[in-house]
Amino acid sequence: MRKLIALFMLAGILFAPVFANAQEAEADSAAQEETTPVAEEPAASPMIVDDEIVAEEQSFHQVVKEKFIEGDPVFMTPVLICLILGLAVALERIITLNLSTTNTKKLLAKVEDALSSGGVEAAKEVTKSTKGPVASIFTQGLMRYSEGIEMVEKSIIAYGSVEMGRLEKGLVWISLFISLAPMLGFMGTVIGMIGAFDSIEAAGDISPSLVAGGIKIALLTTVAGLIVAIILQLFYNYCVAKIDSLVNDMEDASISLVDILVKHKLTGK
Repeated sequence: MRKLIALFMLAGILFAPVFANAQEAEADSAAQEETTPVAEEPAASPMIVDDEIVAEEQSFHQVVKEKFIEGDPVFMTPVLICLILGLAVALERIITLNLSTTNTKKLLAKVEDALSSGGVEAAKEVTKSTKGPVASIFTQGLMRYSEGIEMVEKSIIAYGSVEMGRLEKGLVWISLFISLAPMLGFMGTVIGMIGAFDSIEAAGDISPSLVAGGIKIALLTTVAGLIVAIILQLFYNYCVAKIDSLVNDMEDASISLVDILVKHKLTGK
């Protein structure tokens, strides 16, 4: 809260001279209007200033809509579809990965307490009632406790690979859209340049007005494809980092589970 107040005070100090100059300018203009009433006749210049202000105050989605139309919806629509589908898959993965996060220290403490009080069956009840890949791996390991520690380790490793595959599900689609969006943008670039050269050939003369339309479409589609790829790449890297973190937690928790089983001599004998 103190940082926020300090930020507001700093902004006030920085913009105070601007506000003061604006008030002085308004006072000067008001004084000129009072002394020179003839100046009311030319109304064209204020209208130009108002038009410029209105043009500058266009919202972000209006600018994007204009560029989308200028870039030709035929080429921009596939790029937009890549963005929508890629974001849908990325958001689904992010939600799933966050829900798969488990407090491994707390789970290990519960499993150890259950083993001490109620044995393996009580520990399995704890792991089955807990959501997440770590708890699922614990359940598979405890189900093989009667076959020895070596079988527990093999079961944990095998089921850990299965859980890692589930975590990585859908990432291939994000990677596809990351590669596909720039390709579609470059395709629009090539087609736009071909159209520009066709116009030059039909006219028999090089004119900026003939080339400008095709080049503009080419540049807009290229920029759109690159922007989509950058956005999806950020989500993809986040998902990969989250999966790596979950896999490390699974490996550490699996080692701790084996140590707990050895400690309590749960070898199935």
